[in-house]
Amino acid sequence: MFKRINRLTKNKEFDNVFANGRSNYDKIIGVKLVFNKLDKNRFGILVGMKISKKAVQRNKITRQVREIICSKLPFMKTGYDCVIITLPPILGKKYQIIDKSIEDHFRWLKLYKQQDTNQCQNV
Repeated sequence: MFKRINRLTKNKEFDNVFANGRSNYDKIIGVKLVFNKLDKNRFGILVGMKISKKAVQRNKITRQVREIICSKLPFMKTGYDCVIITLPPILGKKYQIIDKSIEDHFRWLKLYKQQDTNQCQNV
């Protein structure tokens, strides 16, 4: 579970990321990112009803994405607000595929610290 300081909680925070953030999408996940002028990263995870009508499946995807982010948090630069947007093809994908997708997005958005890039793959 994220600490409260690492979560986007208000609609205004999400709107800021959507309005001003840079983005990167693939078939299963989209990531929007904006600088927040804080010394912490904050994340929001969106899993909509288009993914599945069943809350159990949506919650499973949310837990998987949250765990992936928590495992990569020590290797990331600080000072960003990030929204992870899940897309319908994510349903039924294995954890490793989701992990690889998020890692590729973070790498493309240059969110990793330079010296720790190789260590992140070993986690």
